[in-house]
Amino acid sequence: MPGARQWIALLGRRDIPADGIEDYCTFLGRALAPHDVELKLVRVNWSERGWLSALRQLSRDAAEWRGGWVLLQYTALAWSRRGFPIGAWAALEVLRRRGVRCAVIFHEPGRQTGGARWFQWVRGACQDWVARRLYRGAARSIFADRLETIPWLPQGGSKAAFIPIGANIPTPPPRGDHGATSNGGQKTVAVFCLSDAPNVRREVGDISYAMRSLAAKDLKLRLVFLGRGTAEAKDEITRAFEGVPVDVVNLGLRDAEEISRTLSESDAMLCVRGMLFPRRGSALAGIACGLPVIAYEGPMDIFPLGEAGVCLVPYGNQHALADALAQVLLDSALHERLRARSLRAYEQYFSWEVIAGEMVRALQEGPSDA
Repeated sequence: MPGARQWIALLGRRDIPADGIEDYCTFLGRALAPHDVELKLVRVNWSERGWLSALRQLSRDAAEWRGGWVLLQYTALAWSRRGFPIGAWAALEVLRRRGVRCAVIFHEPGRQTGGARWFQWVRGACQDWVARRLYRGAARSIFADRLETIPWLPQGGSKAAFIPIGANIPTPPPRGDHGATSNGGQKTVAVFCLSDAPNVRREVGDISYAMRSLAAKDLKLRLVFLGRGTAEAKDEITRAFEGVPVDVVNLGLRDAEEISRTLSESDAMLCVRGMLFPRRGSALAGIACGLPVIAYEGPMDIFPLGEAGVCLVPYGNQHALADALAQVLLDSALHERLRARSLRAYEQYFSWEVIAGEMVRALQEGPSDA
């Protein structure tokens, strides 16, 4: 890309089997190209080389980045095996000493939960400390949650910007009316990604209950599982749907193009991996494909996700989940309204073209309190 500015997307440890942060950077890089920005992905390979060697290599590389932008991609486990991400702060300090302009992309603005109570407290305190240090040291900080919802963020800090994340799939083709016309009246429900054990049992149970309830209404149903965790849940899914008159397909991990195509050919999405929050990538993929999304509500403000065709039901309420899914699949007018809302929200907030434009503006404005 002759004449283009080069930005560096700095990543930590690769996530296995699928790395959503790398996908984010790849799609962002493609969308930045029309802005004459080349986004180069660089990893700090601390998990393979050790921290001392990895930071030395980073220092050598950063000597060539002086004066340019480095976008440090932050999640706790990308910079620590156990969720104590002090290495992210160390990497930022190396960049600052080399005269690099640093922007931190907070894919996780808050502390993680789970584990023993004492461990959760210690780890959470460390993560809060690191997040504050990253914010103070960065020239710009980008959040995928609204700034007002981040409790530790200083009020009025001009170095912070809110930019939603996008779906890590290609823009799907225009969707026609494929339902009753091309599929014999069969309705397709998509489930994109499942959690690990033990939560997967609850999730599959909720999905099974909703689909059983609809099958009792003599609906012709097809349920498609795809994405992370679905192949591993094969036995759980088989047990949950034994004797249920539903056509169940488990695709497992697929490439981004096939995910986009599969979702765009579905009628609705069930999203039951806990309460819905603004950075839920699976829900964003459904919205990008124009799907109504039936999900569990939580206490968090989910703007702009809530602007899409999202139906929220009380957390863990299987009856409400089944009722909402039935309404979406049986009421064609409601389905079309929700589909239009998802497509409109995607174009307004979640398309990579919009996200790239916001990123360029955020970094061009420059910090006034760095």
